[in-house]
Amino acid sequence: MSITGRTRLMAIVGDPVAPLRSPALFNAAFARLGRDAVFIAFEVPAGELSAAWPGLTALRNLDGLVITMPHKEAVIPLLDALGPTAARTGTVNTVRRRAEGGWEGEMFDGEGFRDGLERAGHAVRGARILQVGCGAAGRAIAHALARAGAARLTLHDAAPGRAAILAASLEYPGLSAAAGDPDLRGHDIVVNATPLGLREGDPMPFDPAGLRPSQVVADVIPNPEVTPLIAAARAAGCATVTGRAMHEGQARLAAAYLGIEGWETPGV
Repeated sequence: MSITGRTRLMAIVGDPVAPLRSPALFNAAFARLGRDAVFIAFEVPAGELSAAWPGLTALRNLDGLVITMPHKEAVIPLLDALGPTAARTGTVNTVRRRAEGGWEGEMFDGEGFRDGLERAGHAVRGARILQVGCGAAGRAIAHALARAGAARLTLHDAAPGRAAILAASLEYPGLSAAAGDPDLRGHDIVVNATPLGLREGDPMPFDPAGLRPSQVVADVIPNPEVTPLIAAARAAGCATVTGRAMHEGQARLAAAYLGIEGWETPGV
């Protein structure tokens, strides 16, 4: 497909953008669907989104944006409306233009993670889950797991108080949620919702030595798909769900939100 003056634009905004899979994922779908659109990446450093936003708004052929680290919270005051999950979690990962002008945003990281976990055959309902990481994506994931019927959710974060604040916000029937240490014992599913594993040399988000073969380990990092944590979990005999499953799950939801009909995740 050639790019012309009629080609519609979509993009992902983040920093760094080199490891991101979204451009390949969306452009493969556009090619398969015969859609005259292209998906590109804009690298905007932390703290600079508000400066870049007027320029993005002025691009009349830019229809929507996927928002990734470190802008999932910073984008909120720049939007004119929020979807229900974005309002509940205070985070956004997809924005689209409103017919009446301006932008509206919603958060699909959590439901994308839950979708990937369940498509891999691991039920959330009734599960005892340890989640390490309570940042923007982590908040969305915790709410999605709670909505899906998790029995117990133990939350841990390196930032003091952040896990406790998130736990207090999870008011769902039948759920026990609390902040705690990353003690792997007594949990069915262990979740890494931190960015640790994205860069070479990152420390582990928790000590994998305590993993047992009966446990499921899920990571949010899509690239590299096999992070050191996933490799350690497989060596321990655990079932694993990589960040690719979450990425493809949230991409399906984001595509529907952006009006991309006929979406199926290409094998990229």
